[in-house]
Amino acid sequence: MDLGLKGKVVVVTGASAGIGRSIALGFAAEGVGVSICARREGPLREAEAALRALHPNVYAATCDVAEPAALDDFLETTRREFGRVDILVNNASAFGVTDDEAGWRASLNVDVLASVQASRKVIPWMIEAGGGNILFISSVAGLEAGWPPPYAAAKAALVNYSKTLAVSLAPQRIRVNTVAPGSIEFEGGRWANARSSNRIRYDTTLNSIPSGRFGAPEEIADVVVFLASERASWVTGTCISVDGGQHKGNL
Repeated sequence: MDLGLKGKVVVVTGASAGIGRSIALGFAAEGVGVSICARREGPLREAEAALRALHPNVYAATCDVAEPAALDDFLETTRREFGRVDILVNNASAFGVTDDEAGWRASLNVDVLASVQASRKVIPWMIEAGGGNILFISSVAGLEAGWPPPYAAAKAALVNYSKTLAVSLAPQRIRVNTVAPGSIEFEGGRWANARSSNRIRYDTTLNSIPSGRFGAPEEIADVVVFLASERASWVTGTCISVDGGQHKGNL
């Protein structure tokens, strides 16, 4: 299936590992110019090398998206490098799981406020270009109770903000959607670490997934890339769970 993405430009925040890296690689495989950022230099450069093996047009910069000036500079540089931004994937997360001030500040600053800032930055560019796509990576934690409060609340906020943006920006041909991953396992990630360090938690979560396994980052990436394509041209304002049935609510 031709997704019609070749020649476009995507920005993916928090893309040095896991879901973000897989999303960036998914776009690069479709012929999309890719701009990524992350805080850690080493993993960022490894991701950059993997992307360049698929597509020559890659920009990678270290950036703490919780720092407004740094995020603004990253986005401005991206536009100068590529001349455009067609797709924004707000993926960076602080994984604020402690129910204290530090956990709440981290989740709100990275997951919510950085996503809002990045979106507000690129929206005028997309309007000028005649359209675009904005995607938020939320979580099934944002759709139900029982998860760490700051993380879940931040992810829920993204779902609501995405819907609001989708309605207001539809006349400008900017589509906005949210993807809510379930528990995703990859080497170096939280669930891979829990497999050896907290087996009870790992097994309890695994047993709660009807499909009988954890998800893979590539399975999230496939949905994100599709949503940004013209094949999903009538999809906006939705939140799609990609979780093997883990989230069991009706909405």
